[in-house]
Amino acid sequence: MLTTTYPPRQSSIANPLPAVGSAQLFSTSLKQLDASLLMETTVVTIAAILAMIVFGASSIFKPTWLVAPGILVAAALVPTAIKRREFAKIGFDVKHISHSLVIVGWTCIVIFPAMLCGLWLLKYWGLELPLRAAISPARGWVCWLLYQFMYIAVAEEVFFRGYVQNNILRLTSTTGGQQHRLQQWASIVISAAVFAVAHITVQGEMISVLTFLPCLISGWLFIRTKSLLAPILFHGLANTCYAIMPFWLM
Repeated sequence: MLTTTYPPRQSSIANPLPAVGSAQLFSTSLKQLDASLLMETTVVTIAAILAMIVFGASSIFKPTWLVAPGILVAAALVPTAIKRREFAKIGFDVKHISHSLVIVGWTCIVIFPAMLCGLWLLKYWGLELPLRAAISPARGWVCWLLYQFMYIAVAEEVFFRGYVQNNILRLTSTTGGQQHRLQQWASIVISAAVFAVAHITVQGEMISVLTFLPCLISGWLFIRTKSLLAPILFHGLANTCYAIMPFWLM
């Protein structure tokens, strides 16, 4: 009786790769950093901060209230255009607008009561409220609100989210442009830290480190909605509420 010997069955997946943990994935992506993009982002960020300090204090460039926003927008768009990279989406289409409004709405419902409680505790303990908004009586609330939304929120989010955080995501992206959750949170924390350091340097006050906290929310909104509209809306609303809340506590 003849016995037929069959070759062993082979798996349908050739050379299966071992499972990769989140820490190992993040470490691998860091080793593949684009040195030129890292250098560009670092140099542009430092140059933008120095330019705001130098030109913001100068009386030559008028109107002075447009100097800082103009520097930030130019610092974000010019290098991106020169390198012909795709910039972060603004999110002005119907899908992004509706999605952003819902996400920002729920975020405000959670964050703003916590902010009000924090300010109430500071007043209860007899401490001075940090980073009080300076509103010029000559211009009034309307001009201040327009400035916060149309210039401050737009310019800062375009630079710190659209340029800095977006570049960090590029630097830490895995093959195929996929971002792991750990990499996304790294981009949120690093861009928030850069935001806080920039405010400390430009404003000259160590208390400006508190801007790190709301910036974490803006970074998360950028990741969550994949556009700049949500961070811009939240930024403007957060600045407005923070300026109004002390009057409620009087």
